[in-house]
Amino acid sequence: MENTATVAISSDFLTAFSKLPRQIQGKVTEFINKFRINPKFPGINLEKLPSIDKNIRSVRIDNTYRGIVSYQEESSVYLLLWVDHHDEAYEWAKRKTCRVNSKTGALQVFDVQNVEVTEETKVSTTSTLFGGLTKDVMIELGAPQDLIPFLKSIPDKDTFNANKDKLPSDVYENFSWIAEGFDPKEIIDMIKADTSDTEPDQGETEKSESLLVTEDFSVALKNSESKKSFVVIEGEEELRRIMAEPLEKWRVFLHPTQRKIVQKNYKGSARILGGAGTGKTVVAMHRAKYLASKINDDERILFTTFTANLAEDIKSNLRKICTLEELHKIEVINIDAWVMRFLSEIGFSAKIEYGEEIDKLWDRAVVNSLSELDFPWSFYKDEWNRVVIPQEALSLEKYVKAKRTGRGVRLDRKKRIEVWKVFDAYLSLMKEEQIRDINMAMYECSKLFTSSGTKNKYAHIIVDEGQDFSDNAFRLLRTVAGEERPNDIFIVGDSHQRIYNNYPTLSRCGINVRGRSSILKINYRTTEETRRYAFALLNGISFDDLDDGVDLGDKCRSLVHGEAPVVKCFADANEELCYLNDCISDLQDRCVPLKNICIVARTNQLVKDYSAQLTKSGYSVYQIKRSKADDLSHDGIRIATMHRVKGLEFQYVFIVSANNRIVPLESAIDQSDPIAERESYTAEKCLLYVALTRAQKRAYITAYGKKSEFII
Repeated sequence: MENTATVAISSDFLTAFSKLPRQIQGKVTEFINKFRINPKFPGINLEKLPSIDKNIRSVRIDNTYRGIVSYQEESSVYLLLWVDHHDEAYEWAKRKTCRVNSKTGALQVFDVQNVEVTEETKVSTTSTLFGGLTKDVMIELGAPQDLIPFLKSIPDKDTFNANKDKLPSDVYENFSWIAEGFDPKEIIDMIKADTSDTEPDQGETEKSESLLVTEDFSVALKNSESKKSFVVIEGEEELRRIMAEPLEKWRVFLHPTQRKIVQKNYKGSARILGGAGTGKTVVAMHRAKYLASKINDDERILFTTFTANLAEDIKSNLRKICTLEELHKIEVINIDAWVMRFLSEIGFSAKIEYGEEIDKLWDRAVVNSLSELDFPWSFYKDEWNRVVIPQEALSLEKYVKAKRTGRGVRLDRKKRIEVWKVFDAYLSLMKEEQIRDINMAMYECSKLFTSSGTKNKYAHIIVDEGQDFSDNAFRLLRTVAGEERPNDIFIVGDSHQRIYNNYPTLSRCGINVRGRSSILKINYRTTEETRRYAFALLNGISFDDLDDGVDLGDKCRSLVHGEAPVVKCFADANEELCYLNDCISDLQDRCVPLKNICIVARTNQLVKDYSAQLTKSGYSVYQIKRSKADDLSHDGIRIATMHRVKGLEFQYVFIVSANNRIVPLESAIDQSDPIAERESYTAEKCLLYVALTRAQKRAYITAYGKKSEFII
């Protein structure tokens, strides 16, 4: 007989599932698979509980473990809410209820609270955390009517955060913004925007679903807010993929804001901004999956990012959310590698060089030019990358007319002619040596792509870490994408994490995102305490929005609270190492896997030194390197440079040797002019910000001797 029932798993169920012994996890997965096929299979023992909610039932996993289910007979919907040892499971369910919110239409799971409302309590609640909110406003914020007295009784933020698990997830989120001082109207408007129509051409729109408020669970499961916490299991393959990594909830649940962005039909290019930990890369990956499900079998999606190791991590994570058919349609490659491949395919013989090799070339160009100016080679290199390349001013005539906004050294026409002598020498050396810097390679790649008549094979292009791309990189992507069309280029980024001194302006590159931009505001990775500490590093610095506007970064908040970052300064390196060993040992005693700990240092040499010392101390160490994804099968302490941890996350992060002249790194400060110096200082602060915001639970900063001037 065909099963017409619907079985959905809650986010809380996966949290509980992750804490079970592995043997029991296997039993639970097998149970759910049988349950979704036939919720009334023999031995299920769907039993009523002495719960406040008449729909709350228990199901039998084995002799000692029980699942908690909300069963709505009239809609034939089963919601898997919790799983635990039977005593603990029954205790969890005792005061729980699962309802459809009469205002929002979302499914909510929460503890029913008994708060006696008297004249005395009415008076006293006026001074509580939410005492100033009217009943109507609280309902607009998603609060069930019978939770309003409890919410009004909460005295302060600490008490509110301590009761997080007793509240519906959407209520906790919305009232968290209020607790942080945001205007209720702003939050209500944000809720309405998040749950509005996501894609005008969908057969069944999110708008109609959200407006249709009914107690029917099957309708409520389609609500965008419900999808943040519930997933309907459609098949065995999907089930096993979800249960294999239950803590990686980003693979399954999207916030309404994220889902709206992922599924939106844009008329052209789009830009998504958000602070560290707001899920930008998650959105980009789900966007790739969504678009891949829509395009033809012979079409492809280009997913590109700035560094090779990030590209490898994205490849690895896409395998967790995509079907084989979808994966086949998505090409993941960092932008430099794409350029190298294309130039190789068309027979371009020059070699792309970086770092020291290019610096040597600039040094030779200064000597060969016989220029009368006394600027260091670093000045010419910066002028080339910040003025010449972005404006394609590759002749003396064009360079003389080029705008130099933001440059710290003024150049009249005569001086520009002298500067061009160096550029001319540099161009000659690149030609003679058959060498190109990456920006010149991208410029030539764009020209060759057009002149060769190469057809665009990409239906869509997705860019991660857009703040690190140069103007030339975006100009190249515009060329590859062709003329503007719906959903052509999708860009995510955060200028607060700019660590490579690129300052792209999308409109200058032919990419129009006006009216097609969004900001992600919820930090899912770090605690609010870590977020605030890290963001304070950037106080007083102006950041752009990858176009002609300003990104204040002040709308982001974390809904998770914890301990503030630890800052320690020691007399010498040995004392620091002893502290590091003690901390790691303590984390081990608390059953924290070594792979959830990451040591972060500013330079490659420091990484080698700490790796050797930790190995000597008896720890297994895994170094995160360029062009390689983090191998999670290796249970060793992670260790990497600040640059290499970009895009990654760990439970505990130790930023070591945060000493004077190392953070910021003395050699990384460009002193060729005042503006260049300021920008390189900012890049070093951003680098520390990136490192700190990799921590999920707690960050540690250690130094010895004289500590970094950045440390608060």
